[in-house]
Amino acid sequence: MAAGKEIRGKIKSVENTKKITKAMEMVAASKMRKAQDRMRAARPYSETVRTLAANLAEANPEYIHPFMVVPEAGKEAKKVGFIVVTTDKGLCGGLNTNVLRSVTNKLRDIEAEGNAIDVVAIGNKGFGYMNRIGAKVVSHVVQLGDTPHLERLIGPVKILLDAFQEGKLDAIYLCYTKFINTMKQEPVIEQLLPLTADHLVTDKSKHNWEYIYEPEAKPVIDELLVRYVEALIYQSVAENIASEQSARMVAMKSASDNAGSVISELRLVYNKTRQAAITKELSEIVAGAAAV
Repeated sequence: MAAGKEIRGKIKSVENTKKITKAMEMVAASKMRKAQDRMRAARPYSETVRTLAANLAEANPEYIHPFMVVPEAGKEAKKVGFIVVTTDKGLCGGLNTNVLRSVTNKLRDIEAEGNAIDVVAIGNKGFGYMNRIGAKVVSHVVQLGDTPHLERLIGPVKILLDAFQEGKLDAIYLCYTKFINTMKQEPVIEQLLPLTADHLVTDKSKHNWEYIYEPEAKPVIDELLVRYVEALIYQSVAENIASEQSARMVAMKSASDNAGSVISELRLVYNKTRQAAITKELSEIVAGAAAV
């Protein structure tokens, strides 16, 4: 029964694994609800700030913020900045793989146009991947936990924002995984800067926007665009965390189901092996009795 003992050991091992994956599934489900609530609470604010900022870009104000300056066509190629948002931990299916694949394709297209690239990595997985492919990572932030804090995000990202204001970058792209529902999350690469009216997807973009500033345009626009960038970065991280917990819950549930299937197959093999050993012993006893 050496084979039977080995199979029993395998069954025990898979059962222990199933307990772990089941526990991780339940933890992810609990965290997922909180992450989704946080994400949905931040959406109205970020969408409103984005709409105001995009309307402002179309209003032709007397003061033009550097975030709203579109590089001239045909000028010498410079650099493009990327803010890549991924998770700190694994075991969440193809979540990071999908967004990093999209980022890699975008990087190749931009490099083919002769542009250099600076990257800010938010999340340990993206940071490690960017280092492996040889991208220039100018700053990074990891170990954000389950609750993102804006003050930890703005510092690393400010390097790209300052470079854009100084004219060293032509554009900044924000890359993250957008939460659609529990079973679906999709990678998104959107242009963060320069700010253009293309951010509006409604018919409001056809209107002529005029604003009256008090006391003057510069402090109002400066403060608004800072809030715009902060809102979009925080929202992208909140979306990514909600997507992470949903993907991890689904992945762990699939792992638990697969472990149950493996246990059933191993028990069937064990029973067959045990039955064969019993049959062999009976045959030997009967053959011995017949010989006597």
